[in-house]
Amino acid sequence: MSKFPRGLGRAIMALAASCTLTTAAAADERMLPVTPEVSLRVIDEGPRNARPPVVLITGWGFTADIWRDQAQRLARTRRVVSFDPRSQGRSTVTAQGMTPSQRARDLDALLTQLGLEEVYLVGWSQGVQDVAAYVDGFGTRKLAGAVLVDAAVSSGSGAVLSDPQTAARTLRLLSIYAAQPEAYARGMLGAIISRPLDKAQTDRLAADIAAVPTAIGSAALVADLYGADLTPALKKLDRPTLIVASASSPELQAQRDGLKLLPDGRIEVVENAAHTVFIDQPDRFAQILERFLADADAATS
Repeated sequence: MSKFPRGLGRAIMALAASCTLTTAAAADERMLPVTPEVSLRVIDEGPRNARPPVVLITGWGFTADIWRDQAQRLARTRRVVSFDPRSQGRSTVTAQGMTPSQRARDLDALLTQLGLEEVYLVGWSQGVQDVAAYVDGFGTRKLAGAVLVDAAVSSGSGAVLSDPQTAARTLRLLSIYAAQPEAYARGMLGAIISRPLDKAQTDRLAADIAAVPTAIGSAALVADLYGADLTPALKKLDRPTLIVASASSPELQAQRDGLKLLPDGRIEVVENAAHTVFIDQPDRFAQILERFLADADAATS
């Protein structure tokens, strides 16, 4: 087998490194209108190269900042876009369209304005519903693949009949949220994050959740859990799809059931993590995600 001369190999590696550096882009944070009335705070970072970008979609009440560690890791090698959904963080607060289907339309407008034609969608928690709603409404033409992080795709109002105890518990928690949003936020953080956070981190995350008007937050949560049945979207998701689940997730079996509907899916179960698997086990999550992206890149190329 022929080999590259040593000097030539070093030259090629240096050239590749210089190309990566010259195409890298500093993080660009801006407000991007997705409807005439609603603008989203968008963070766009990483090199513009041949690799499909990753779009990170956050959960209920949170902002793009919850993805910072993972976004910065990914942005070393590919373009990464994260954003605050409508009524969350610095995005426009609106009582209209607090549903996965409207957030999917917001997402499509965002992709169009950024000129993104082939992307990986990574949705966590509420973001899983948004990915499913996007596929249901827009298909997979713009997708290279999808990652669904620790949430089962909603079966809609049927979930009230199939699991009335969970529905009752959700309604009880919503009454606490409406009366004491700050206390609810702190209790929620303690339940979904197992890794100890410093006071500043906890205060910031709690403030993000509590900043969403409770009537709007309640409407969004009910629409996510008991609105449209989005499970048929899983059969339409004909791109490489990864489910990342916490081993302690109460929805683990439901996520495994969803896997059976995916044309090209796999699941990774993460031990010693609560709902925020990418915070509790950041290195493990990054390894799983980067391996999936590399495999999907190779398959499509």
